[in-house]
Amino acid sequence: MTMERCPWCEGFDLYREYHDTEWGLPLRDDRALFELLILEGAQAGLSWATVLKKRAHYRQVFDGFDPHKIARYDEQKVAALLADPGIIRNRAKIAATIQNAKAYLALTACGQSFSDFLWSFVGGAPVQNARLSLAEVPAKTAQSDALSKALTRAGFKFVGSTICYAFMQASGMVNDHLVTCPRHEEVQGCFRK
Repeated sequence: MTMERCPWCEGFDLYREYHDTEWGLPLRDDRALFELLILEGAQAGLSWATVLKKRAHYRQVFDGFDPHKIARYDEQKVAALLADPGIIRNRAKIAATIQNAKAYLALTACGQSFSDFLWSFVGGAPVQNARLSLAEVPAKTAQSDALSKALTRAGFKFVGSTICYAFMQASGMVNDHLVTCPRHEEVQGCFRK
């Protein structure tokens, strides 16, 4: 069997590097998971490549995705973000980021980690899929439906089931590297902090 990268990552070096070093590795860090959820929401209607190219700038202008800081953003900060060409300048997505920071703080206020909450939707361990082609990869699953509903009930925005499934793939909650990709086997059992 020829070992080739998942075809979605071909096209430019940054995309391949993301595929080869991050995508699909089980992610357990609360703040990193919060960042990824925000960026997946920012992607809605766009491509991940667009978000990936802007990710470093997002980290800078969104205070390293510190939910405590983001939850306090005011109209002046929103106006500055809307004027910043280094991010996706969409008022609804920026408002959702602020709301999601507040929802994150509320969810974790009673001592539950964001990671434990999210990973509970896959029983705490990555779902190991064995897909042969991109055509076999669904846009959403029953698990992403459940995660989407739970996040929505908790007050999160831009967390539809399709966004949640992309988030689950990226965070390693599901291993959707194709079996012909060397990363499929490499990410099995790996944990990233």
